[in-house]
Amino acid sequence: MEQLSTKEKALAAHCLTAAMDSAAEDDVETQWLKLAEARSAELESGKVEGISWRDINQDLT
Repeated sequence: MEQLSTKEKALAAHCLTAAMDSAAEDDVETQWLKLAEARSAELESGKVEGISWRDINQDLT
């Protein structure tokens, strides 16, 4: 690393950070998909009951 210029070090750091961010984003997307599928299955099976937007909006105001 000592042989690299400041610009080259910055580029290497950027590439490493971008690679880490990409992997983290992929994991988050996978986890959200699993959660959405599980919630959908709960709704379809009748385990849970949906709430209308009107009811949610009334609770918020």
